[in-house]
Parts: sequence; structure tokens; C-alpha cells
Amino acid sequence: MTKDITNVFVVDDDAAVRDSLRMLLRAAGYTVATFPNANEFLSVCNPETEGCIILDVTMPGMDGPALQEELKRRGSLLPIIFLTGHGSIPLSVRTLKAGAVDFMTKPVKGAELMACIEQALKKCALLHEQSHELQSMATLLAKLTEREKEVMMLVIEGLTSKIIAERLGISNRTVEVYRARIMQKTGASNILELASVAKFHVTH
Repeated sequence: MTKDITNVFVVDDDAAVRDSLRMLLRAAGYTVATFPNANEFLSVCNPETEGCIILDVTMPGMDGPALQEELKRRGSLLPIIFLTGHGSIPLSVRTLKAGAVDFMTKPVKGAELMACIEQALKKCALLHEQSHELQSMATLLAKLTEREKEVMMLVIEGLTSKIIAERLGISNRTVEVYRARIMQKTGASNILELASVAKFHVTH
């Protein structure tokens, strides 16, 4: 089950827009932080930051699409909703292809924006959940030796210890020792759980 995230970051150089969005979103129960430019936001953001961003396109210094690219480079998982008075179809296509949740033009209806924010926050929770799972898998795999990884892959193929021993040119008893170590190090209690760890090994 994904956890509830309520952080919304507004990055817009227009003070009136920041103030109106802050009032609207706080009234709806969100935790809101506003920033007049991309650099100020980047100074407080890190890959573990949770929430979503309502981002203007045209700003002094680093513009919205450039901030989107920089956040991706830094490994940020924050979903972005572009909200601008200066939109174009090519720009909206480019930002959406780069992963933005939506590209909305000012003025925007409150209900539409709220629905979009909810979608973005759910996406953020899911992305962080998946990221933590991958980190856990990587930590487990790092405990295994190369030989143990080799045995693990043969185990999840459904091969018996005898066949694995013959294939690797080792004794049946040695395979059993490897199997026990693999289950202990990965924390897997059965072959199905072990297969999920092995799947990460194959894809990385």
C-alpha cells in the first residue's frame, strides 16, 4: 500500500500566482512551499524529496523545461505539472514526452488542478516505493558471491542439487551449502521469493 504524500512545490516567478496557489492548495489540505525561481527550489530538493511540482515554463534564469531536465539528471522522482500562460503544442509535447504528468494553461479550474495533483502525488508514492524495493534487492544481491549468484540462477530454473552439482563440477553437498547460504543472505523463504531477487539480478 502506497503512503499518502501531501507536499506540493510551486515554482513560478509571478508572486500573485504563488500566493493564490498557496492559499488554494493549503485550503485543500496540502503542504505547500513556493519558490520564485528554479535555483531556489534546487537548493532544497534532493532525490529523496517527496511530493509534486507545479512548474511555470517561462522564468528568469533556468526555465521550466530546463529545470525538468536538471531534476531528471539528479535522479529526482518528483512528478511535474506544468502550469503556464505561455504554452505551445510543441513545448507541451516535449515536456510530456520527458515525463511531465500534465501541461496546463493559466487560468486553470481548481478542480482540474486538484485532480492532476492527486494523480501526481500517487505517482510519486509509487515511484519511491519501487525505488526502495530496488535498493533493497541491490543490497541483498551485493551479499552474494559470483558462485552463489550462479547457483541461484540454476536453482530458480528448477534444477535439482544433483544436476547443479554435475553442471558446475562440484559436489552435491557443496551445492546444498550454497543453497542454504543463498536463502539466508537473501532472506528468501521459498523459491518464489528467491526468483524475485534473481529477476533483479538479470535486469541489472
